[in-house]
Amino acid sequence: MRAYSHQGHGPRAEQQAGYKSATSDSTPHLRRAAGPYKLEAFGVLRTRTVRHTANPRQPSETTLVAEGSFARSAMRLVALFEVLAKSEEGVSLAELSVTTAAPKSSLLGILRSMVALGYMEHGHGLYRLGPKSFRLAADILAIRRFPNLVRPILQDLAAKSGETVFLVVLDRLARRVTYTDVIESANPLRYIISTGTTRPLYSSAGGLMLLAYQDAEWIESYLAETPLEALTPQTTTDPQVLRQRLAQIRRGGLAISREETVPGAAGLAAPIFNADGGVSVGILIGAPIDRFEQELPELERLLREATTRVAGIAQALAGEKTAAQD
Repeated sequence: MRAYSHQGHGPRAEQQAGYKSATSDSTPHLRRAAGPYKLEAFGVLRTRTVRHTANPRQPSETTLVAEGSFARSAMRLVALFEVLAKSEEGVSLAELSVTTAAPKSSLLGILRSMVALGYMEHGHGLYRLGPKSFRLAADILAIRRFPNLVRPILQDLAAKSGETVFLVVLDRLARRVTYTDVIESANPLRYIISTGTTRPLYSSAGGLMLLAYQDAEWIESYLAETPLEALTPQTTTDPQVLRQRLAQIRRGGLAISREETVPGAAGLAAPIFNADGGVSVGILIGAPIDRFEQELPELERLLREATTRVAGIAQALAGEKTAAQD
């Protein structure tokens, strides 16, 4: 992971905030982990030592049978979707059994479950895809198309602001923010994070923004189960203070983080609303903190302008999704 880049004469050199060498063992905010580790700019990648017991316990026969049964059911479910996706009129149970090479009795339980969930329909002896399947297909297509449609707006924002711009996405399972697209600043000294990097929600501008727009129950669950560790002296570690910050973000529509994850770096993030009013995606501007403070009013204006443009794309995709459901 790269955090700051400074271009001088000769090969490009990666530097940390304060312009210290990324490989310097004296860097104060890098903490050593017990056991093997690897240092990179602004981070510690820890590796786990795996200990093998002398007599590892073998899985029981019952466990192996259960796993085999689950795998067969999963494969049959996928096969059913593939068959039904190619049929407009619908397919009978007998035809499905022949096509998937599976007993009718085995398929019947899967089909009934899918019908109950709305992913399949059954009428006049025929099975066909249900409304939830089309909704899922529309979601998948939207997810694949959205970054490509939004990228020109991110590029324009990076050009106008002179800073690095990110598309950030909420990973609900890991409860972290993921940087799914990065447009690097053209400035010699700039903030850089590799695509695919994740950050804690409570310390980064993108994470704070995404956390602020989740429902109250989800936020409280996150605060109850997530240790608010201090990544820098500026990190908010008091749950009550964090609640107040989230409320402020919801009121103002923007999240700001100053040196809370990385010393010397600051971020400004804004949400992109889904059709249902929820938020799982946003735009983040990252910059060296000195330049960030000087440019903040203009960065806020440019970011609001960009999110308004992206909202139009999101609404268009939502319209396509609704049409697919009809």
